[in-house]
Amino acid sequence: MSEVLLRATKLCAWYGAAQILFDVDLQVKRGEVVALMGRNGAGKSTTLKCLMGMLARRSGQVGFMGRDISRSEPHAVARAGLGFVPEDRRIFSDLTVLENLEVGRQPARCWPDGSAAPTWSTEALFKLFPNLGEMPQRPGGRMSGGEQQMLTVARTLMGNPLLVLLDEPSEGVAPLIVEQMVQMILALKAQGVSILLSEQNMHFAELVSDRAYVLEKGQIRHQASMAELAADDAVRRAYLSM
Repeated sequence: MSEVLLRATKLCAWYGAAQILFDVDLQVKRGEVVALMGRNGAGKSTTLKCLMGMLARRSGQVGFMGRDISRSEPHAVARAGLGFVPEDRRIFSDLTVLENLEVGRQPARCWPDGSAAPTWSTEALFKLFPNLGEMPQRPGGRMSGGEQQMLTVARTLMGNPLLVLLDEPSEGVAPLIVEQMVQMILALKAQGVSILLSEQNMHFAELVSDRAYVLEKGQIRHQASMAELAADDAVRRAYLSM
């Protein structure tokens, strides 16, 4: 399980005339959890949106599952098996939990070698997120922020993604929800699903991640195993301390 699922090379991105990303190179292997670390405004969320094809002005190469998705539209990227959990959740507030999940449903997938990839059902997701299982008919707009975060993740998993882009999963949610997020990521990893997560919380990243890239002002400044980064006070002070 060492093949590279996602590879970005010389990724650049702009919002209007302002360049945000500068030649970002990164890769994620099958079954690997990779943290994209950095302060607010470092370019973490922009990187995920760029990989997903959500920015009009972007350049560089993005390869996923052996195919070039550099110029693909977001819906085509999602159909290829790349899932995206945005920081701002974007659930359908007037739909129930079950209806939100149905919106995300996609067919089962296979790995590049032809073996079956993990598939998700509402039953399996309710085991992973027991809180959601207790409120299948509740409208999204009547859920707490943490519950909405879970629902966003669960809806993405209904698409049976091979790799999930997870934007700031621990941001602004209660400690109990953070702990459930940790368990969810570890459960996905155990099934061979890859995750690239944007994160500022060093403790959270350390609990789930194998490797880390450190972003500063839109550039990769450092990369290491998560254990090496956690032990490197100089790098953390330079790029991650507030």
